[in-house]
Amino acid sequence: MAKVAFLGLGVMGYPMAGHLKNKGGNDVTVYNRTAAKAQKWVGQYGGGSAATPKAAAEGQDFVMCCVGNDDDLREVTLGPNGAFHGLNKGAVFVDHTTASAEIARELYAQAKERGFTFIDAPVSGGQTGAENGVLTVMCGGDPEPYARAEKVIGSYARMCKLLGPAGSGQLTKMVNQICIAGLVQGLSEGIHFAKKAGLDVDAVIETISKGAAQSWQMENRYKTMVAGKFDFGFAVDWMRKDLAICLGEARKNGASLPVSGLVDQFYAEVQKMGGRRWDTSSLIARLER
Repeated sequence: MAKVAFLGLGVMGYPMAGHLKNKGGNDVTVYNRTAAKAQKWVGQYGGGSAATPKAAAEGQDFVMCCVGNDDDLREVTLGPNGAFHGLNKGAVFVDHTTASAEIARELYAQAKERGFTFIDAPVSGGQTGAENGVLTVMCGGDPEPYARAEKVIGSYARMCKLLGPAGSGQLTKMVNQICIAGLVQGLSEGIHFAKKAGLDVDAVIETISKGAAQSWQMENRYKTMVAGKFDFGFAVDWMRKDLAICLGEARKNGASLPVSGLVDQFYAEVQKMGGRRWDTSSLIARLER
């Protein structure tokens, strides 16, 4: 059992913190910008809540964090009541936010100066993966603190790996999102084509999913895509935020991402259709307007 704080109880953080308490058996203190959400979590799982990130971090072995973007992350770490002002020397801060590699490196350096450690650890698996405790966690940082944190992260992960120095977790998450963007567009076009060709879509997917076209998206999203149901999963707004990070990093490192850039434009069209909170599989809706 470890003493752990969790900052940010959104659709991902809420169940992740729950797994830390119930599955991991840890002593968990939570913080959320909306205090009522933290009180609801305590009522459901036990543990405690704190009024500020700094108060939540005080005396903890590990502080986990899952917030919206770079600005949110900087606020809960370095802001006037940020967690970095409360962490003990030797503690480990694990950030599950999907953010830039730049802020990961910045916070790693800040943590080092203050005598504790920062690990960037974005996740993949969506809300369902968080609820079921089967997330994939991509980490950047130093090996020794990572080894300690890995045991705690295991409460909600089925795969966790250190991929290199600070920022490597965020860069790997960018690779993940780049791959997903093109894949979902391809699946959308395939289903759209099958419909136009008069094929039995279920029969088509049953067949091709046993071959080289198989993917998680195909197995888990094709039925809802055919039905035009998108009120679940990873939102278009979030995917556009992630793709902006990918495209920004590509401008720095010289990578060419023509498909990702095009799919980002397609998602912008879905947003204009009213799909800001639709699941990312809603790319098919753009084709079937």
